[in-house]
Amino acid sequence: MLRYLLRNLVDGPLAVQLRRFVLVGAFTAGVQMLLLWAFVDVARLHYLFGAVVAIEITIVLSYVLNNAWTFRDSRNVGWVDYLTGLFRTNVVRGTAIPIQIGVLFALVEWLSLWYLVGNAIAIFVSGLYRFVLDATWTWG
Repeated sequence: MLRYLLRNLVDGPLAVQLRRFVLVGAFTAGVQMLLLWAFVDVARLHYLFGAVVAIEITIVLSYVLNNAWTFRDSRNVGWVDYLTGLFRTNVVRGTAIPIQIGVLFALVEWLSLWYLVGNAIAIFVSGLYRFVLDATWTWG
C-alpha cells in the first residue's frame, strides 16, 4: 500500500490529489509547529497538551483547504454536506491524534529529541494514515 501511494505521487490516478494533499499538509504542519511552539514556549503549556490543541486547530484548517482545493471535484458543498465532511475529517484526524501524540511522546521522552523535531516526525508518520482515510471516507 505504501509503495502504491508513493508511486502515485509521481504518476497515477491519485497523483494530483496526493500532491495537493501533501502541499496542504506541509502548510498546515508549519502552522501546527508554530502553534505548538507558541503554546509551549510562550504560553508555557505542557508539550503534549499544546500538541493536542495545535492539532485540533489545524484539523479545521486542513479541512477547509483540502475541501476547497485538494478534493475540489468531490468537495462538500451546502451546510449539511460541509458540516458532515468536517465531522468526518475530525473523526479521521481525531483517530490519528493518538498515533501522533504517541510518536511525539516516544521521541521526546525515550529518545530525548526536541519536542518540535519529534512533532515534525510524528506529523509525517500519521500523514499517510490520514490521507488514506480522508481520500476514501471524508471525500470518497
